[in-house]
Amino acid sequence: MTERHAAWVDLVSPSHPFLFGALTDALPEIAVTTTVRRKTETVSLADEVGFDFEVRGRDFDNPHLRKVGIPYRTARLAIDTPKADVSLSSRNAMCVLASKARNIPSIHFTDNDITAHVDGLWAEELYNWLEARATYTVVPAAFETAELEKYGADSSSVYTYPGYKEDIYVADFDVDPTFVDRLPFEEYVVVRPEALDAAYVDARSIVPDLLDALVEDGTNVVYLPRGRGDETYAEPFSPERVHVPSDAYDGLQLAAHARCVLTGSGTMAREAACMGKPAVSFFPNTLLSVDQELVDEGRIHHSRDPEAIADHVAGLDADDVSLDRSRSRRVRDEVVSLTSTLVERAAK
Repeated sequence: MTERHAAWVDLVSPSHPFLFGALTDALPEIAVTTTVRRKTETVSLADEVGFDFEVRGRDFDNPHLRKVGIPYRTARLAIDTPKADVSLSSRNAMCVLASKARNIPSIHFTDNDITAHVDGLWAEELYNWLEARATYTVVPAAFETAELEKYGADSSSVYTYPGYKEDIYVADFDVDPTFVDRLPFEEYVVVRPEALDAAYVDARSIVPDLLDALVEDGTNVVYLPRGRGDETYAEPFSPERVHVPSDAYDGLQLAAHARCVLTGSGTMAREAACMGKPAVSFFPNTLLSVDQELVDEGRIHHSRDPEAIADHVAGLDADDVSLDRSRSRRVRDEVVSLTSTLVERAAK
């Protein structure tokens, strides 16, 4: 970039502070104004990453309030939009629409193409249509780009990169050897439940049975509930065996020190896989294209059988695991270069 540009970054989910922290740190030529939606650990993680931000709106446990909260937050963002030459967001129609209302070019990152594989998800289809209004969309090469075009995105506005969005912030991750000091044990696995309230999830949770199987095998667990009733899954177990953090933990540090990361969604499994750690997905429906690619490559194990998952974890050889971020650094550099080009183009 030859000229300093102003970028508005809107963080709405827990992985976003890491993603956009890595991107903006690598683009010192842009001046960043940041807004954050209060959703699970997003605010505390944005603070931990070092963003100077303003909290704008919140997520709701009640699904009816959530449906109202998204358009309300979008309207409020459109009314009081940070001054910017371009906006940066991920899986975030709120920022895309508010930017469009204020004639601010938008760069949108996504890897969620679930509607390419599951029919009848009207809420997801609507959200995809809204996200397709972005000026530019950046997706992993594994993504079904036809989904964006189906919802109105111009193919010339869609850019791909070889890798995963998690690579972008795994690239410069440094292991903190003192991290385990805050845990009640040194050896453990991480368990994150399914997002059962998501429109594309139709299943009961396997987490109660999974925790039973893991604890019976003598495995310690750091359990990360989503806070919509799934915190009760840990209640039957001793906190010395199933530890539920009282504060937000850095998910990358958790993964780096864990024997394995097990999750009912995709992000934490991809984070672990990108840093070379064992990962298990127990996502209950058809996998996103990015997750299926990692499964096909043998970097993520997928199962909905609690006993089989526990056996898989028990069979892991810690000596075969080494943290390797060289590939992630190559992906990060390519996405940073692409983002720099798009910011420059958008600001003209």
